[in-house]
Amino acid sequence: MMRTVYVNGNYVPENEASVSIFDRAFLFADGVYEVTSVLDGKLIDFHGHIARLERSLKELGINYPVDKDALLEIHRELIRKNDLVEGMIYLQVSRGAAADRDFMFPSADVKPTIVLFTQSKSLVKSPAAERGLKVASFPDQRWRRCDIKTVQLLYSSLVKNEAAKKGADDAWLVLDGKVTEGSSNNAYIVDENNTIITRELSNDILHGITRKAILQCAAELDLKVEERAFSIAEAQKAKEAFITSASSFVYPVIEIDGAKIGDGVPGPIAKRLREIYIEANRAAAI
Repeated sequence: MMRTVYVNGNYVPENEASVSIFDRAFLFADGVYEVTSVLDGKLIDFHGHIARLERSLKELGINYPVDKDALLEIHRELIRKNDLVEGMIYLQVSRGAAADRDFMFPSADVKPTIVLFTQSKSLVKSPAAERGLKVASFPDQRWRRCDIKTVQLLYSSLVKNEAAKKGADDAWLVLDGKVTEGSSNNAYIVDENNTIITRELSNDILHGITRKAILQCAAELDLKVEERAFSIAEAQKAKEAFITSASSFVYPVIEIDGAKIGDGVPGPIAKRLREIYIEANRAAAI
């Protein structure tokens, strides 16, 4: 089915959608994005994603006044027009298109570019969640403002492909001997005392919307959480490991750099967190 997408105020067939070749997202990766999951035709944690969008725009100085109600209606209209039951909606805002390529920001009268589109995907019934992920580690060579959700994702794409060459499903990134996060997700381990360990919030990691929700789920299960850095060696000795993101919810990690985690199968804590997250967010979806 031909999707209907949203470009700068218009709903158009995807094969008719276009933006300027001078758009700064295209030329400089000068833009930010969010991905909001959809379950049962409703949006998961929409307000959290829009709050992070506002923060990313502010950090880059992109003058795009976020109208939460208008964006909510655009998301819902795309769900209706595309009969989306389960999947994601991608939202991107760039600084816009000036008259020519220039490293300097364009004048204030250049309007930002806004694009949204849907992606149909099975989120609840996921083979990756059932079998668990194998991950490979790589040096974290991204720019050091990983807390801003920008569209400059080349390194993440590179390591995902390198991980696949090693027979792994994804990559974990390492900075100064410690894991920062996954290529497009937050990373966690569980120690022998069932304590969940994940890196503290800083410029080195994305402030995950799903991360926040999962830590709330952990509190409901009376699980202790330590927000600190950990090494690959510590992760390989962990009882469990897992990742979280808007499109995966919770995926167990069963192998890191060839070393099995625990028994080499998805652990009970990751599985229970995934169940609780889906139940709670399905009930709270808008």
